[in-house]
Amino acid sequence: MLKLTDIAKSYRTTEVETRALDGVSLEIGAGEFVAIMGPSGCGKSTLLNILGLIDTPTEGSFLFLNEEIASHSEDKLTKLRRAHIGFVFQSFNLIDDLTVAENVEVALIYRGVAARERKQRVAEALDHVGIAHRAKHRPQQLSGGQQQRVAVARALVSRPKLILADEPTGNLDTANGEAVMGLLQGAVDAGATVVMVTHSLAHAAEARRTIKLLDGRVVSETLLAA
Repeated sequence: MLKLTDIAKSYRTTEVETRALDGVSLEIGAGEFVAIMGPSGCGKSTLLNILGLIDTPTEGSFLFLNEEIASHSEDKLTKLRRAHIGFVFQSFNLIDDLTVAENVEVALIYRGVAARERKQRVAEALDHVGIAHRAKHRPQQLSGGQQQRVAVARALVSRPKLILADEPTGNLDTANGEAVMGLLQGAVDAGATVVMVTHSLAHAAEARRTIKLLDGRVVSETLLAA
């Protein structure tokens, strides 16, 4: 599904060049649950941004659903991102002025889904994550755990092939963190691919494979027993 070959990413200013990724090669298959770990500044977020078609590599090849994305326009990347990727962020990234249901619906509006179908799919997604009773509330009326459930619902509602989760449990207590992990595992069981950046060894252990980064390079991969 995803294949990176000798990927490098550099950021340049007038005086200095920072190499965030340096020769990263890896493959992630359809239906995998992969955890990415490493210290702050090692390139985890940069890698996730490239996988999510938010950023493009400076060097190397990236096949996304068997398409080489290097020559794609920003418009083409946006269409691929909207069609195939769901995002879950540590800080939730909900829109304060919208209700819970409207926050989830936004993902479908971007994809041009008809209003009647949007309503049905939003209701199903909120029910799936156990937050349907809060559909008319606004984000600031919810706990952190509830807000992250809404963020997961927003990622799932478009039925994406790929879910990218950036520290999805970082702001949550143990119980809510485990609940979110259960939702991500459920997405994998339903056929999605999940790539998760995390600092939690316990949560990384719930993935099928763990990739560790250091100084912009892959230093180890661990395949866990099924």
